Amino acid sequence: MTLIEAQTPPPPGVPAASRGAHESPFRSALKVFVQNRLAVVGLALVVLIVVFSFAGPLVYHTDQVHTNLDQVTMAPGSGHPLGTDSVGYDELGRLMVGGQTSLEVGLAAAVIATLFGSVWGAIAGYAGGLLDGLMMRVTDVLLSIPTLFFLLLMATIFRPSKPVLIIVIAMVSWLIPARLIRGETLTLKVREYVQAARGMGGGGLYNLFQHVLPNAIGTIAVNVTFQIADAILAIAAMSYLGLGVPPPEADWGGMLSDGVNYSYSGYWWLIYPPGVAIVLTVVAFNFIGDAVRDSFESRLRTVRG
Repeated sequence: MTLIEAQTPPPPGVPAASRGAHESPFRSALKVFVQNRLAVVGLALVVLIVVFSFAGPLVYHTDQVHTNLDQVTMAPGSGHPLGTDSVGYDELGRLMVGGQTSLEVGLAAAVIATLFGSVWGAIAGYAGGLLDGLMMRVTDVLLSIPTLFFLLLMATIFRPSKPVLIIVIAMVSWLIPARLIRGETLTLKVREYVQAARGMGGGGLYNLFQHVLPNAIGTIAVNVTFQIADAILAIAAMSYLGLGVPPPEADWGGMLSDGVNYSYSGYWWLIYPPGVAIVLTVVAFNFIGDAVRDSFESRLRTVRG
């Protein structure tokens, strides 16, 4: 179907099912996404969390560098809506700063892991034979290593910081996308248009980046959303174990870890805000991932259209 045919409205009297065939793929996918109410809620939550984390400090000014031991573990009040933590930091301002770290590390690690894993899996699936076996055995060996153990090992070898956390989390997150895209490539490389391009002299890398990966964009897009949620959980787990970003930087996992030390003292404001922030962010990205998967699934587009 050409672009003109996709944009030309169907003649009068054409059934509604036939009208859906004249919609562009992007518009059809967007319609499926909007029809998913949980996805809309998830997208709204992500937008609110991003605005809260990055625009909030511009409105609500707090000192997140210097400690204030005269105001430790203060209960929520007019001066501090969410109270203060164990060293006097304003908890609401700390939540904003922690959100910046969690979102930046999660997004960057997810994108790097998905891009590298997609290329690795596509090369293995398209090449086949000995190279495919060798590349996937490397993937299987790394998958056999417990993720948390590997994260702790890398975090103890290297001094924790944002770049280090991004690289470490990406190193364990690219394995799943590699396997997914390899399976997708094995299906796509036998399609007629790929075979035709190969018959016309198209090289392996040309076919890979011009025909195979672009047609696997649905799987890649879905995987990115789930990878972001997994990366946020990973940094929360590492920070909870004391291997997060060093002070005065903060992330939600580190805040939760500090708050647990006071769980029996009744200081709920040190535990619930970062915990709720982690849960809401992960659930929101999972909602979006489910909807993106449905949007790129042609059968579901046909049923819901």
